[in-house]
Amino acid sequence: MRSVTRRADPAPSRWKYRMERLFLTPLFRLALRTVLPFGLVLGAGYWWLSDEGRREQLNLAVVEFRQELASRPEFMVNAMAIDGASEGTAEDIREILSLDFPISSFDLELEQIQERAEELPAIADVAVRIRPGGILQFNVVERTPVALWRTHHGLALVDVEGNITEPMVAMLDHPTKPLIAGEGGDAQVGEAMRLFAAAKPLGDRVIGLVRVGERRWDLVLDRKQRILLPENGAVQALERVIALNGAHDMFERDLVVVDMRLAARPTIRLTKAAVEEWWRISQLSVGNN
Repeated sequence: MRSVTRRADPAPSRWKYRMERLFLTPLFRLALRTVLPFGLVLGAGYWWLSDEGRREQLNLAVVEFRQELASRPEFMVNAMAIDGASEGTAEDIREILSLDFPISSFDLELEQIQERAEELPAIADVAVRIRPGGILQFNVVERTPVALWRTHHGLALVDVEGNITEPMVAMLDHPTKPLIAGEGGDAQVGEAMRLFAAAKPLGDRVIGLVRVGERRWDLVLDRKQRILLPENGAVQALERVIALNGAHDMFERDLVVVDMRLAARPTIRLTKAAVEEWWRISQLSVGNN
């Protein structure tokens, strides 16, 4: 009797089928290829760093690597260059920063350096960068002083916007700068400069402008003469006075004050000697009649 040979079943087993189906799942393949290796590496790293001695060794290695990298010649800053600043402002920048060259660029906080430089009153804007060759470059825009401002604390240079560019200065050091005095004068420097321009026909007789009550200006001349200007339309009022002086030489006479605060009624105040002389002439005129 012939024996019957059994053929192997080509169909996969149940577990093999399930595994093949599982490997066809995208989420399972992602977990197997990415999440599992990442978890193993993270776990191994956590286990390795759990030892305090190994952590200290790693920190020391990082610090040494950083120091070695920072001290390389290509990362060293060896000098400072300042463009656009006067000699005094450049010296002030060097003084407030007090940088000891050579210094690594890794140890320079450019934003902090820029902020400290912008604190100087003479600087309107500054840009800081490290240029090739290891140069710490400053591009400075300085404020332009236009007048001297006198306060209870002394003299200071101010720009047209009223910003103090240099505190505590001597008037003789800036003989060409016009003089402004009074509280609030720094807030109206632009108007003051227009008044000085209008007063040019008076030449060297102009001493300065005084801010009164933080509302209006007085133009002070030599010989103790003064022009009281209104709160509004000060330039136009001063131009009227200049025109009258050109026609009648008012300021060559014995007057003390020209009051223009009321545009419809300008007033002139004479000196005491001129008033007494006027009264004397008036009395003589009355006596003769």
